[in-house]
Amino acid sequence: MPVRHVLLAIAVAVMWGLNFIAIDASLQHFPPMFLVALRFALIAVPTVLLVKRPDVPLRWLIGYGLGFGTLQFLFLYWGMAAGMPAGLASLVLQASGPFTMLLGATFLRERVSGAQLLGVLVAVGGLAVVGWQRAEHASVIPFLLTLAGALGWAIGNISNRQARAANPLHLTLWMSVVPPLPMLALALAWEGPSRIADSLTDYGEPGAVGAVVGLLYTVVIATVLGSGLWTWLMSRHPAGVVAPFSMLVPVTGMTAAWLILGETVTLPEALGGVLVVGGVLLGGVRRRVKPLDLGTPPRQAASPEPAALAEPAPHRP
Repeated sequence: MPVRHVLLAIAVAVMWGLNFIAIDASLQHFPPMFLVALRFALIAVPTVLLVKRPDVPLRWLIGYGLGFGTLQFLFLYWGMAAGMPAGLASLVLQASGPFTMLLGATFLRERVSGAQLLGVLVAVGGLAVVGWQRAEHASVIPFLLTLAGALGWAIGNISNRQARAANPLHLTLWMSVVPPLPMLALALAWEGPSRIADSLTDYGEPGAVGAVVGLLYTVVIATVLGSGLWTWLMSRHPAGVVAPFSMLVPVTGMTAAWLILGETVTLPEALGGVLVVGGVLLGGVRRRVKPLDLGTPPRQAASPEPAALAEPAPHRP
């Protein structure tokens, strides 16, 4: 990639890493389930009015919205509201990579290489270390909720892959139409109308303004700008070139959480994080097959034509 594209990929990773700080700020005022509904409603309304619906099967659009939008953020926000640190949340969500590979192998019959399987085992080992540390020093429930969010992300990835949208950004925007109604219904049943009404009307408490700023950051910067730039990069470069930059997200998230929120991690948690990131990277490695040199066909070898005019040998991927 050109240097400017590399800088854009790094910028997106930073935007997404800082998004966990914004989510943490929003959760100081808004109840988590209602916050998910509100986040996607702010994107869904202009999307329905201004963006043409992508020409993909409806089941995969709904599946993408339920997995990536509803399940991922339901459990992520719930986990963070229950005590999952923002920095560690940005790390644990990387489990979506191994989950996606396992779901692809199970339901889509995708072939899993030895390196990918080893990467899954390494990442799972790292998650086990982080989970063990959470159980030792805090409640393990927030960790499990965040891990469930990573599984929701993986379900969304499978639906996204099956949709095969000609314009991935339009699919991402229309995915946001799915979560608001089921999340609003869940919020009304679980969190109650009075708590939701208070979050929309009472802005005198400390942190309320920061919560609104965090919500706007999540919608405008992390979702629209970040996802838009990422989709633009993915459309111009191989996925294997762009995707590894997402590993900078937990680095940014954990660093920002340390600097801004004063969060710290134990040494075993840090080592577990290294294993998770390393396992995801290892699982994303694809073995390159050297093109087969078939040589010059006998007829061309006997031809008096100059070599520059001869038909090139077939290229095998």
